[in-house]
Amino acid sequence: MELPVVNHKDYVAKIDDDHKFPIKKFGELAKYLIEKQVVSKFYEPNPCSIETLKEAHSEKYILDVQNKKLSEKDIKKIGFPLNDSVVRRSFVATGGTVLTSKLAINFGLACNTAGGSHHANFDAGAGYCVFNDVAVAAKYLLNRGLANRILIVDLDVHQGNGNSDIFKDNRNVFTFSMHSKSNYPAKKSLSDLDVELKDNIEDKEYLDILKFNLVNLNDENFDFVFYIAGVDIHFNDRLGKLKITDQGINLRDNIVIDNFFSKRIPICGVLGGGYNKDFNKLIELHSSLHKTCAKYI
Repeated sequence: MELPVVNHKDYVAKIDDDHKFPIKKFGELAKYLIEKQVVSKFYEPNPCSIETLKEAHSEKYILDVQNKKLSEKDIKKIGFPLNDSVVRRSFVATGGTVLTSKLAINFGLACNTAGGSHHANFDAGAGYCVFNDVAVAAKYLLNRGLANRILIVDLDVHQGNGNSDIFKDNRNVFTFSMHSKSNYPAKKSLSDLDVELKDNIEDKEYLDILKFNLVNLNDENFDFVFYIAGVDIHFNDRLGKLKITDQGINLRDNIVIDNFFSKRIPICGVLGGGYNKDFNKLIELHSSLHKTCAKYI
């Protein structure tokens, strides 16, 4: 059996070539996974429906994105131009995480080649995040009885403030964010569990902190996990502030996946952030999630 991986050509939107966000990584990651024989094919998602998006976002915000009617201030906060391809990508990538979550239930493990847009909250986007795909997918599972108690493990270097905002009053979703204390967003939200890391932390200390917190989380009765596997913790990341090596990222992914897969808890893996100074290295680092998961299928 092969690891189910979700991808769509429209994950790559049209933005300026010199934009800070490496949008081409989604297409290059898909090519890399095929070339390295991690997978032989992809599952292709449909755009997320407005009805499904409404479970985590306000209808006004969804329609303002769809009709390209966001204010200049709101567009600037997101950081992307609001053109047709960015709108299309926002709907398709969110649909991708919804599909990935359903595949995870069927196969025990599944990964998207995008996702982890954790700064978007109920009625606004921010930080290169238009729709919060993990929040939408989590609500989708809960509202259809496909999961009852969900854990979001967010190991992006930036706090998952959108998830903590959306689920602050929801006892069926536990938000765990382990992130750089001094990094974006300047004003943090309150997750169910926030672990703030000092600048320049290295592999051993990082992994020890992660293991400690996973042991404590194992006392909870979760029946589904979303894993946001951001690689902006890498020492060569432009937006990072941490000093984690290639091996550290690989070990991190192995620790997380093994912890939950060994307990037969379905895991949906999504990409999260990555802004490495070396684009080819960025693709390799992102692939760690998929390579790790493939070993368990």
